[in-house]
Amino acid sequence: METWFDDPEAYWAGIDAAVRAARLPAPVLAVDAIALEHNIADLRRRAGGVPIRVASKSLRVRSVISDILRRDGFAGVLAYTVDEARWLATAAEIPDVLLGYPSVSTAAIGRLLADETAAQRVTLLVDSPRHLDVIDATVAPSGRRPVRVAIDLDASLRYARGMVHLGVRRSPIHSVADAARLAATITRRPGFTLVGVMSYEAQVAGFADDAAGAMRNQAIGVIQSRSMRELIARRSKAVAAIREYADLEFVNAGGTGSLEATSTDPSVTDIAAGSGFFGGHLFDGYSHFQPAPAMCFGLDIVRRPSRDIVTALGGGWIASGPPALDRLPKPVWPAGLSYIGSEAAGEVQTPLRGPGARHLGIGDRVWFRHTKSGEPAEHANEVAIIDRGADGGPRVVDVVPTYRGEGKCFL
Repeated sequence: METWFDDPEAYWAGIDAAVRAARLPAPVLAVDAIALEHNIADLRRRAGGVPIRVASKSLRVRSVISDILRRDGFAGVLAYTVDEARWLATAAEIPDVLLGYPSVSTAAIGRLLADETAAQRVTLLVDSPRHLDVIDATVAPSGRRPVRVAIDLDASLRYARGMVHLGVRRSPIHSVADAARLAATITRRPGFTLVGVMSYEAQVAGFADDAAGAMRNQAIGVIQSRSMRELIARRSKAVAAIREYADLEFVNAGGTGSLEATSTDPSVTDIAAGSGFFGGHLFDGYSHFQPAPAMCFGLDIVRRPSRDIVTALGGGWIASGPPALDRLPKPVWPAGLSYIGSEAAGEVQTPLRGPGARHLGIGDRVWFRHTKSGEPAEHANEVAIIDRGADGGPRVVDVVPTYRGEGKCFL
């Protein structure tokens, strides 16, 4: 890491000072440009030369997405809704946007198909003939250009004929035969062009292997190694079977936590990554990489219920996933703050206790790290970009809008 992060106290205090000097009110979202550069370079290194597709749901700041895509080693976007994909393809002029989830929104699909530029740049994801039916019901094949589609191949590890399932519940397309049947169906139907495959190995990318408990960490490592061996063999065969029916432009896979492992799969042409750019605290428990905490958010202290407790306005910026402490934002500055078990992070107020609370007064500010990355942008209209001059002093060099700040609420 750079020397600027060797001293966490100075790092967070510098961010607070820069934001206050710019007179930015709380809740305030900030991105440290040097930390972001560190994460961009580290993700590229970990991918081992395989292009990275930016998972937009984990950033939700259009200018940052566009800036990353201008660099070598990054190509295309993995979007999360049809309207977002269309917007990025047109407003951000991104030529390759893959939708990461199927959609049955006929209104959104209709808007996409009516936009010639977006229709040429956006690829819809399907895992069932029913998804093709929805598109046909929106605009008949005779009334549209061929729709670009990709198959979502299930990347989970299954035991005992599916009774044990390790991974997320996504696509029903798991076997090589499943993939071949769907590819045959797509290519037989008029109005569709099969251009890609996507698969997400969540059981590898999404589980920390250096958290509390040596036995747990060892078990996760064994499962992840076995899962990747099984998946690489199965995915390669499935992609080969699909290529019997279509000339594929891309095979997307993986996530921030699996870049090294996914890059060894010869069938993969690009790897998705999102949360690793901003470096949420979820990744503190990973053994093979450590992103810098590039994004943080600050809240004002508005109450002081007792000597050891202060209360911040807002704070319930909760990450998706199983409800647990690791889904909560992490108070990082001042040091020595923790949640109260009966309240935790609240929608409009968050009490904090501990030694760090004793020196905080009304009007002071507390800084948090998010768990993953996408949730902070849904709570703020702007992001302060912080850089450091020749003297090393942090300062706000730009303020850019989030999706919310651009008037966009996609999901």
